[in-house]
Amino acid sequence: MKNISFYIARRYLLSKKGSTAVTFITWLAVGAMAVAVTAMFVIISVFSGLEDLNQELIANLHADLTIQSTSQKTIANTSQVENVLKNNKDIAAFSRLIEEKVYINYNGKGDVAFLRAVDPFYTKVNPVNENLALGFYPDFKYNDEVIMENSLNLRMGIPVGSEKDFATLFMPKPGTGIISNEADIYNKKDILVTGIFPGNEQINNYIIAPIGLAEELLNLPKNSAYQIVIKLKNPDNADAVKQMLQSALGKSVEIKTKQEENAAFWKMINTEKMFIYLIFALVIFITTFNLAGAIIILQLDKREQARSLVSLGFPISHLRKTYFYTGILITVGGVISGLLLGTLLCYIQLSTEFFRANEMLAFPIRIVAKNYLIVSATALLFGISISWFFSKISKNYITKS
Repeated sequence: MKNISFYIARRYLLSKKGSTAVTFITWLAVGAMAVAVTAMFVIISVFSGLEDLNQELIANLHADLTIQSTSQKTIANTSQVENVLKNNKDIAAFSRLIEEKVYINYNGKGDVAFLRAVDPFYTKVNPVNENLALGFYPDFKYNDEVIMENSLNLRMGIPVGSEKDFATLFMPKPGTGIISNEADIYNKKDILVTGIFPGNEQINNYIIAPIGLAEELLNLPKNSAYQIVIKLKNPDNADAVKQMLQSALGKSVEIKTKQEENAAFWKMINTEKMFIYLIFALVIFITTFNLAGAIIILQLDKREQARSLVSLGFPISHLRKTYFYTGILITVGGVISGLLLGTLLCYIQLSTEFFRANEMLAFPIRIVAKNYLIVSATALLFGISISWFFSKISKNYITKS
């Protein structure tokens, strides 16, 4: 008696006999569930791909760990901090960094840019020198040689590598008092663009220069730093290394991981992902009303058979299980079909890059086991709930004349 309910449910779903309308509605419910599951799986896989893409984008902007002062812009006792970092076996490289907004002018054109001034060891933390689209990375013999982000260079029209064409950086001077001449307002320095690096939303309008240039523009002493950025031998140990360094350096500095540096950014991404999940969960929930319709139509169509089974001693509870199992089979069939179709579409996108966000970037896709679990659990939750609820009303259709 245990398996009879499931056997009958399977026959109801797979049998070619019976009402054409019932068969159509039943398989329509399977198809609707499959389409909803496919859509949800593909969208979540796209968001997983976007997470990877965004991690790559911020990799050029934030290091594994970043040290900065808790009380002022510049880090006090940078030599002492550097000694602690040199003695830590988990650290692969570190670099001093100063970042400020500057005004750049060339041939009558002006724009606001971000000046990221770094020491010669910066490329060991962030190998920006390996991604140059044009020119070469400065050798740090001269403070006026810089590389510039591509879109900023295009707007300014600065020739690359020309020793005759200099742009000018302006840095406002802090302080109070009466301004009597131009030198009281800002410091300025001519620069030579030696290379261009590709930009993105995270590093648009950036200029990377020797740290000596920023020290001149800001009137800072040698060996100054706003931040010290660190590359770890194993980035997965970032939290443990952070605690170790915080204990050694004290409360005068603050240490942040890459994720903490971008907390607001990742919160926004996760919020968007949650809203997308809720929207598609609602789509699946609405789709399950096709399942409810299929169960009700099946109960009406098989009413005479149900009465015969009950009169032969088949319990009402087992009859309810029959309709419940039918709903489960419809749901499982839709989920499996949807996941297979969704996986196929994802692999097609990965291999062809047919759908594109723009001319340069295809929609990213990442297929992970977690997405299969999320989509399956959501669809099965709604499918099982709807099947259970509408299987409970089977007695009403049997008792009605």
